[in-house]
Amino acid sequence: MDRTLSPLLITPGRLLLGLYFFGPGLAKFLAPGQQLELMVRHGVPSPELLLIVAGIANVGAGILLFTNRYVRLTAIGCALYILVINLMLHDFWNFTGIEGQHETQNFFKNLGILAGLLVLAGASPWRRISLQGLKRSDASV
Repeated sequence: MDRTLSPLLITPGRLLLGLYFFGPGLAKFLAPGQQLELMVRHGVPSPELLLIVAGIANVGAGILLFTNRYVRLTAIGCALYILVINLMLHDFWNFTGIEGQHETQNFFKNLGILAGLLVLAGASPWRRISLQGLKRSDASV
C-alpha cells in the first residue's frame, strides 16, 4: 500500500463521515419534529429520549472525526449506530410501494456508509481512552 497517498485519501473521507453525523445531529436539536415523527411511525420506544441521545452521539462523533481524535473507536461506535438505525428506521421489509423503495434505498446507502466506517476504523490507530487523550490528535500516536 502506498502510505504517502493514504492521508490524502483518508482525511477527506474522515471529514465527510464526520459531516454525515454532525449535520443530522444538529438537526435533531434544531428541528426535531420530522425526526420524532419518523421515530414514532417506526415504533421506536421513548422517541424523545432517544432523539436526544442520538443527537448527542451524532454531534460528538462528528466532532471526534473532524478533529481526528479516537477515530477507530468513534468509527466502530458509528458503525454500530448505523446497524441499529437500519434495523429500527429503515425496515423496508415492513413497507410496500414508494415508501418501501425509499426505505430500501436508505438501508443500502447506510451499508455503504457502514463500509466506509469499517475501512476508516481499520486504517486508524488504537488508543487508550483518557481525558488527556482528547487533547491529542490520532496523528500524534
